[in-house]
Amino acid sequence: LAAGCLGRLRPAPDAVQRRLVGDVIKRFERRGFKLVGMKLLQHYHQLRQKPFYPALLSYMTSGPLVAMVWEGYNVVRSTRAMVGDTDSAEAKPGTIRGDFGMHVSRNVVHASDSVEMAHKEIGFWFHSSELVAWECSDQDYTYGP
Repeated sequence: LAAGCLGRLRPAPDAVQRRLVGDVIKRFERRGFKLVGMKLLQHYHQLRQKPFYPALLSYMTSGPLVAMVWEGYNVVRSTRAMVGDTDSAEAKPGTIRGDFGMHVSRNVVHASDSVEMAHKEIGFWFHSSELVAWECSDQDYTYGP
């Protein structure tokens, strides 16, 4: 992937409830990624019609989530590494789920698993006019000339 690729990250209701959103953002900023879109949403109302397990549906509708779009070199692949294994018991220390996840169903964040899925999910959560193109003053230091 080239610099400028977009990745989607979504701190889940448990991250918002536990006030971990700032910790998640901090890790992505320190990695050198640029935040180009973010929303606080109360979502999943349309999922009430879907055949989910009641406990999963209850969790997914338990509070707001934060949808984010990050830009940077290999952002999707890097995000997957930073997020860690879906099962927080298997996630390595130093990953978001390894450090903050409490259970496979309370694993703090959800992230796109491919560039194609990132573009699809970004389109679901954001209108193109909601993504901000801006020049980061440290881009040359982060990615070189």
